[in-house]
Amino acid sequence: MANVVVVGAQWGDEGKGKIVDWLSERADVVVRFQGGHNAGHTLVIGGEIYKLSLLPSGVVRPGKLAVIGNGVVIDPWALAEEIDRLRRQGVPVERSNLRIAENATLILPLHRELDVIREQAAGDSRIGTTGRGIGPAYEDKVGRRAIRVQDLKNLDTLGPKVDRILVHHNALRRGLGQPEIGKDELMRELAEIGPKILPYMDVTWNLLDARRKAGDRILFEGAQGALLDVDHGTYPFVTSSNTVAAQAATGSGIGPGAIGYVLGIAKAYTTRVGSGPFPTELTDATGDEIGRRGNEFGTVTGRKRRCGWFDACLVRQVTKVSGIDGIALTKLDVLDGFSELKVCVGYRLDGERIDRLPAGHNAQARVEPIFEAFEGWAQSTRGARSWADLPAQAVKYVRTIEELIECPVTLLSTSPERDDTILMKDPFVD
Repeated sequence: MANVVVVGAQWGDEGKGKIVDWLSERADVVVRFQGGHNAGHTLVIGGEIYKLSLLPSGVVRPGKLAVIGNGVVIDPWALAEEIDRLRRQGVPVERSNLRIAENATLILPLHRELDVIREQAAGDSRIGTTGRGIGPAYEDKVGRRAIRVQDLKNLDTLGPKVDRILVHHNALRRGLGQPEIGKDELMRELAEIGPKILPYMDVTWNLLDARRKAGDRILFEGAQGALLDVDHGTYPFVTSSNTVAAQAATGSGIGPGAIGYVLGIAKAYTTRVGSGPFPTELTDATGDEIGRRGNEFGTVTGRKRRCGWFDACLVRQVTKVSGIDGIALTKLDVLDGFSELKVCVGYRLDGERIDRLPAGHNAQARVEPIFEAFEGWAQSTRGARSWADLPAQAVKYVRTIEELIECPVTLLSTSPERDDTILMKDPFVD
């Protein structure tokens, strides 16, 4: 049996929540390995809607162990609130089904404040962050001044670490014309939140190694999308972590050889939240209609998503960089009723045809998509659970996408309901 990594193959919001939930029924352990509560997954199970940001999707499934890995930056206040919200919905969240890496970095109130202050100061050059402190927390992590989960159990020795982080942040705040942060207030806040988080703390790399050796199936759940990867995404309009599949190993403390299958999630069209290049964006009535049908508003921010045609050139690039073995194509039903569909098969840059998105921001902004047009279908695909339920043109559309991205579509989603899924290959089976 293969351990599976699930990653977004576009700019996020691809419908990973449903797919991970669908796969978690086959898994024993579900691990979140990067990002923070800037990610959002919406699960619809039996008519009940669950909105998750930090907790792995498997937490809503009885008998599954959810793990927040060391690659995640954790806002403990947001996590405590999310746990309370799930409990109010009848989902038990206890140490028996949730563990948090002792070496995961904490997002502090000062990170959230800095994120907002800098974004406001950037004016037209703003990146479009969610303002939740993700970037500043990762900066402190690589700057070796972060407060980590394990530090909450040793408040008597935490003082020097708080001094170190405040030297850095108060210097930034002075430069930005903001008041300094007092040590006593921060220490008090950490002392109050610690007891709500520490019961879940564990040596998760060791736990995962033991579960793997016991033969358990492990599902690694990514946040955002590969095009927001800090190295391989549309830099600088990216998130502050690596979002490609290789991060599953680093962000959880398990060796790369333990990963057996990488499943990429892509919508049957393309969306993006916030600033940055988007070659196939539609700013007309068609784009508005796709957004309306797909309910394209951010789970976390509520921001309207930009919509456009499927970009096969970009998804092909992602499959190579992230080592994707198969694609789960979502929201096919949103395209029902369009008389014509278009797919981007390449770009023109300064008059020259290219088959990749260049790394430079200025070049990315200049590329022009090359489209191929396809006949649409009038029949509904919503709720289809077999190929026989799909219109012929919808099947042709999916098969063409497979050819263009050079990767098989192994799973097809036709509505937000978890059972409205067509499976061609079980990722857990070698």
